[in-house]
Amino acid sequence: MDFFEAQARAKKQTTRLVGLFALAVAGTIAAGYVAAVLVLGQATGGPGRSGPAGEPSLWQPELLATVILGTFAVVGLASLSKWMTLRAGGPAVAEMVGGRRANPQTTDLRERQLLNVVEEMAIASGVPLPAVYLLDDEPGLNAFAAGLGTSDAVVAVTRGALEKLTRDELQAVVGHEFSHILNGDMRLNLRLTALLFGILVIALIGRGVLRGMGRPRGRSGSNKNTGGAVAVLLAIGLALMFVGYVGYFFGRLIQAAVSRQREYLADASAVQFTRNPDGIVGALRKIGGSALGSSISAQHAVEIRHFFFAQGFRSSFNGLFATHPPLVERIRAVDASFDGKFFAPETVVAVRRESFQTAGFTRHPGSGAAAAAFAAVPNVPPPLPPPVRLAFTPATLVGTIGNPSPAHVEAARRILERLPPGLHAAALDPTQAPALVLGLVLSADPAVRTRQIEGVASGAGAGTARILSDLDPGLRQLGGDGRLPLLQLALPALAQHGPAAIDRLVTTLDELVHADQRVSVFEYALQKVLIHHLALYRRPAGPAVTLHRLAAAAEPVALVLSTLAWQGSRGGAAAQAAFAAGADGLDGRPGRLTLRAPQDCSLDRLDAALEQLTRASGAIKRDLLTAAGRVVTADGQVTVEETELLRAIAAVLDCPLPPVL
Repeated sequence: MDFFEAQARAKKQTTRLVGLFALAVAGTIAAGYVAAVLVLGQATGGPGRSGPAGEPSLWQPELLATVILGTFAVVGLASLSKWMTLRAGGPAVAEMVGGRRANPQTTDLRERQLLNVVEEMAIASGVPLPAVYLLDDEPGLNAFAAGLGTSDAVVAVTRGALEKLTRDELQAVVGHEFSHILNGDMRLNLRLTALLFGILVIALIGRGVLRGMGRPRGRSGSNKNTGGAVAVLLAIGLALMFVGYVGYFFGRLIQAAVSRQREYLADASAVQFTRNPDGIVGALRKIGGSALGSSISAQHAVEIRHFFFAQGFRSSFNGLFATHPPLVERIRAVDASFDGKFFAPETVVAVRRESFQTAGFTRHPGSGAAAAAFAAVPNVPPPLPPPVRLAFTPATLVGTIGNPSPAHVEAARRILERLPPGLHAAALDPTQAPALVLGLVLSADPAVRTRQIEGVASGAGAGTARILSDLDPGLRQLGGDGRLPLLQLALPALAQHGPAAIDRLVTTLDELVHADQRVSVFEYALQKVLIHHLALYRRPAGPAVTLHRLAAAAEPVALVLSTLAWQGSRGGAAAQAAFAAGADGLDGRPGRLTLRAPQDCSLDRLDAALEQLTRASGAIKRDLLTAAGRVVTADGQVTVEETELLRAIAAVLDCPLPPVL
């Protein structure tokens, strides 16, 4: 799976879908026009509305213009209204269908297992931790991901899936949903929902007219006049219902056809992430053998039927409206030897029979009630396989973007295992997360550290300073590979704060970073990732693409590569060689870009360059990151600072880069 190809395919599908829905709207207009001609022909025989033989004229330009404007007004306003609701991001979608946000401090073992599986996949993928929602009232086995991008994504799981899937099966389902997050499917799903709702509203108006006619009314006017008005209203209501449902019918066909194809890719990605086809096969077989299957009962869930892991509603018209392929076909696409037999799941999977690691728990569940709840679970984890180190090449680097391997999942498990328990819990707690993030930039120099802690008390408050003091022992033990993952885990908790609190956090963080009169690569990377993703939480849609050619982005590209070249080299000749290694391969035209002087590569200018490149096309971002990989490998050595800066650059460009192994 290529991340950039998947993103490009999603954009092409969006364009194609808009065109197809435009055709559906055109068909709706045509049907509405014919219905309007017939209704008016029956209601009146006035001038301009009938032909020579007294029959309705099929060509009435003024009426056609009215129908066109009316249809566009209704469909456009309804779609816009639905889009404004959905563009609030994944949490709005999850709450619309009755989702409850999972408590990170939960003592429920199954919820804790789900949270840890999602944490593993987030760290392995290099994306902010999605918010986890539970559909407590849904006994069917299902799940979905929703959002406009990686920053506002949510993963929602039904109670049935939580209770009846094993850890491996749950991981496969979560991996399937992460594929939708990484491939750009979520934004496409939201647009589909808004467009389809716009067409449906016409039918809903017609149904409302008919319902209104059924209400008792007082007697007024002659029976003849009343009967004529009722007949006209009846005709209008029936016409609107017919026209609306005709457009909705074809819109549903388009929606279902696109959704079915994406499910095969997500299943394949889940297998690729976990290297365990039995997980996805087991989950699908349980759905087929369960009495409730993957059914969903929430009132508004029908609007997002194409979001779900499996078919949540009965499909009519012989499967034409099915948003998912048949279970047998999905299973055989993964396991060609499948015999077609399903099996009924256990009533409840006994999580307590599993060890911490097979259940998906970290070794340190925290303290207090959570620790007491986990005490009954046997802590005899099997040894993890030896760590895997992948060859660091530009091709490998770009290939892992949005495409984590099982080695990255194992690395994520190791990172979670090594995190001090207090820091892990703090990252998930909205009260403690700000103090944790501030603590990540505390200096090792005692004098500077003292000034920084005093700055926290004055800038973020005494309460935050006290929390930071409690976290300080764990921060001193924290390894370098745990710093950015902790930020990934903390982002959803930070996003729950209001704009004023976030601005205060960002200001205080900047003061701590500059307390020693220098900015390290990690400090810069942390600030960039934090500010970028918190901005996307506020406005999930992100910037529009305006840079489509490398020539238009030459200046910011040159500055980014120059900054990397000076960062990783010891002298001018080495910097020039590193820069040339990256720049000469861009677009196959050597000498097109030139190395910028060190004084021109300030962090402020790098900020401005990255801000411009957020509006670049996927092809430009791919070429830039490939060139960046060539720059940092030019001297045959890759430092931790270089990988952190690379990950920060990729994050700002919305190209999720997994941990560098």
